[in-house]
Amino acid sequence: MVAGSAAADAVERARHLPRLRIGLHVVLVEGAPALPPEKIPALVDGSGRLRTDMARLALDIAVRPAVRAQLRAEIEAQFCAYRATGLALDHVNAHKHYHLHPLIARDIIAIGRRYGMRALRVPHEPAAILAEAEPGVRGFPGFVVPWLGLLARHTRRAGLRAPDQVFGLAWSGAMSAARLGRLIPRLPRGLTEIYFHPATRDAFQGSAPGYRYADELAALTDPHVVALARRPDVMLGGFSDL
Repeated sequence: MVAGSAAADAVERARHLPRLRIGLHVVLVEGAPALPPEKIPALVDGSGRLRTDMARLALDIAVRPAVRAQLRAEIEAQFCAYRATGLALDHVNAHKHYHLHPLIARDIIAIGRRYGMRALRVPHEPAAILAEAEPGVRGFPGFVVPWLGLLARHTRRAGLRAPDQVFGLAWSGAMSAARLGRLIPRLPRGLTEIYFHPATRDAFQGSAPGYRYADELAALTDPHVVALARRPDVMLGGFSDL
């Protein structure tokens, strides 16, 4: 989140971790914009922050050319801000997976390629694997599946890498060590992305209600999870390592 309040601190920390693969989290809803609000009035609310009415905004993007122009400008500004950090761009994804909107995906792909983007998240979470790891858990609703397929096709046609499967959607904010311990041994072959929201505490400015940030940090350092991730049939790394 290049316009986030902790962006400068995150960049400085990343510079001291050369093995950490860093990406751009494109934020088009529920966050701070990279551009001044007066430059993108159709994308922000009265407080100058990006809108939260995702369904209405999605419709505006589809039917209003002026909104699409502002959208492109904001996406460009975020890629430009990332380039200014000097960090290598390992991958790109979008807040709330908003790039499932085909027009947003089109613009992120077109603009991102000019900034060296090589990988884009396609948030496909296999329901069968989830059910094995935790019976009864629900993933994305069925109506999302066609949009996932469309995003996957656009990504492939652009020559970009994408994970074969992504985990972290159904358990967003609750990726515990116990869940990871059941998930890792069941991972299918191919490229898997598992994403987290780790933090040292659960309550802070901008935190999502109910998210167990500290548990997710603990999961990443849990000895059993670390041992599973170091098995010989598992290779850790970012898209830049492929």
